[in-house]
Amino acid sequence: MLFWRVKPLEKILATAEKKALTRQLGAFQLTMLGIGAVIGTGIFVLTAEAGQKAGPGLMIAFVIAAIVCALAALAYAELAAMVPVAGSAYTYTYGVLGELLAWIVGWALVLEYAVAAGAVAVGWSGYMNGLLDSAGYGLPMAMKAGPQAGGVFNLLACGIALLITGLLVLGTSKSAWVNAVLVTLKIIALITFIAIAVPASQDSNFQPFLPTGWGSPMGGVGVLGAAASIFFAYVGFDAVSTAAEETRNPNRNIPIGLIGSLVICTIFYMLVGYGAVGSMGAQPLFDATGAALAPGSKEFAAACALPQHAQALVCSHEPLAHVLRVLGWSKVGNAIGIVAALALPTVILMMIYGQTRIFFTMSRDGLLPARLSKVHPRFHTPHIITMITGVFVALFGAMFPVGMLADISNSGTLFAFIMVALGVLILRVKQPNRPRPFRTPFAWPICILAIAGCLLLFVNLSGYTIALFFIWAAIGLVVYYLYGYRRSHMIPGNEPAEDGEGMPPEPVFHEGPQA
Repeated sequence: MLFWRVKPLEKILATAEKKALTRQLGAFQLTMLGIGAVIGTGIFVLTAEAGQKAGPGLMIAFVIAAIVCALAALAYAELAAMVPVAGSAYTYTYGVLGELLAWIVGWALVLEYAVAAGAVAVGWSGYMNGLLDSAGYGLPMAMKAGPQAGGVFNLLACGIALLITGLLVLGTSKSAWVNAVLVTLKIIALITFIAIAVPASQDSNFQPFLPTGWGSPMGGVGVLGAAASIFFAYVGFDAVSTAAEETRNPNRNIPIGLIGSLVICTIFYMLVGYGAVGSMGAQPLFDATGAALAPGSKEFAAACALPQHAQALVCSHEPLAHVLRVLGWSKVGNAIGIVAALALPTVILMMIYGQTRIFFTMSRDGLLPARLSKVHPRFHTPHIITMITGVFVALFGAMFPVGMLADISNSGTLFAFIMVALGVLILRVKQPNRPRPFRTPFAWPICILAIAGCLLLFVNLSGYTIALFFIWAAIGLVVYYLYGYRRSHMIPGNEPAEDGEGMPPEPVFHEGPQA
């Protein structure tokens, strides 16, 4: 039952719009692409979240998450090179493991893209609110955060999501130079932060180094709990793997681009973490029983509202700017806030776009209603699914804290990566002679370790997050059996008439899904 209705890879490639891409990217370009795609909300926002879960041990969490990402990336690259079409892990799973598991992966990718877009919107609102506060135009607390974070409705997060949705419906052409400028600004912002914060570090701020220990399954705290959250800071590396078709000598250059970008980003993250912790400390807040408070909870929000915790790093919604302001560099802190305010909306744009691309592909396969893949006659964009996705992203951003959204997003991403690594191994057995532009080195140990690493992070998410993932999966199965099970184009007679309609054009600021 699980491995049924497997869509042959030849049919997947034939269904997709074919176009020859010039192999022009080398190792350096791929590495820069990966750095630009990875550095985003994770480091700008989740540093405080990781501090509440692991204290100074957040630096170890960065390394653990990077290793798991590197293993998953090597597996991901092989399938991306073999099947360079839209649909990401959903498409790969359809071609290897069959329709049911492909549906579950596609449904889980809603968490990776739509929920993650909500998390980025909340992260952006944190920096914008900080800038407004410093300028004397701060919003009331009720409008700064959702109910669980001590507010009522996150107005700015909702607003930016709706604005980006409107831009996607209208459709815009790519602008590579804008992407290059924003990537450069993000890197300059991190280098500036490191240059100021690292020299201000004090040994006493690192004690105790592991205040919450290593963590426990479903605990959501400790080093492993922080790593499960920090994983969000690395998502986006698949921008490298999906460029396989445009890469010179992919067997050599893709591993260099993947590992190189992850190593450089990890060094950046370690230095940022060291500077943030060392310069002002990052000890978690505990309840009366000695247990670390859950970030984003009402209890945590109440503790952060106490005067003695007003400047605590773990309480900040804009940690990097906050650290510099506390250190007396208010103007530089505001400048970093401006960089985040400029750069993060492009991340929201690409995540909402990525979600609509997944839904478009699922709709084209008959698993979702055909009207969802309807393209606007004037704007040439899938306007219906874009508007539906955008409204949900806006609601996610308005009602939930960034850490909760990031963790839920991670649950879907980790599941998808597990399926991809499994797919690589199954294809190695079933179709050993199929051409592979990129071959995962030492595939069996690499893919098995990738699966084990993703499972390790998954089980160290909070019990609440894991429960939400399985509830979401159960809802997805109901939707599949009520609709996709009978409407699938894999069933003889359900094949659509050929209308030549392909994937809509890509939007502005193309840099891959970015955390």
